[in-house]
Amino acid sequence: MTDLPASSSLPATLVRFIQRQNQLQQTIGHAFAWLALTLVLLSAFVVLYRYGFNSGSIALQETILYNHAIFFMMGMAYTLQQGGHVRVDVFYTRMSENRQAWVNLIGSLVLALPSMVFIFWVSWDYVTGSWAILEGSSEAGGLPFLYVLKSFILIMASLMALQILANAVEAYLKLFQRQQPAVIDWFQHREPEHEEKL
Repeated sequence: MTDLPASSSLPATLVRFIQRQNQLQQTIGHAFAWLALTLVLLSAFVVLYRYGFNSGSIALQETILYNHAIFFMMGMAYTLQQGGHVRVDVFYTRMSENRQAWVNLIGSLVLALPSMVFIFWVSWDYVTGSWAILEGSSEAGGLPFLYVLKSFILIMASLMALQILANAVEAYLKLFQRQQPAVIDWFQHREPEHEEKL
């Protein structure tokens, strides 16, 4: 990532916002990707424990549930940043770059961002109510941290909103600020938008 020189111009500020946001999502995405490995290992252990030793653990099974939920919620914004979300590309891929930018700008501001705001809003009481009673598992022997798990709903919505804003800002720069020096420099020297898949 190429950092821009300090500047008070709006385009330069917006470019820096996109750069910092992409870096944040990549850092979080890489960190929480390790949960995929722990999910596999925990699942294998539960199977071995159940069928090898004829025993089980509610807490261990709920650990898998927590792991799975956190893995997906914390990876959603990173996946969006990497262009990995499922969408209908039948028309989009045939559009010009400007039309794609319009689709991204309108879709981000009219559909995606309001959805995340709504999720955050309707989840607030759900999460704060759980914290108020330090809600735990309804199963005997389950994990006592359900309130922590529910908190990731708000974190997910916040990270998604930030990434959606970054996508909208990028579309705005392409449409209206393309000739600004800071934007030209960014488009010419930035790293590939999506990391190379192995």
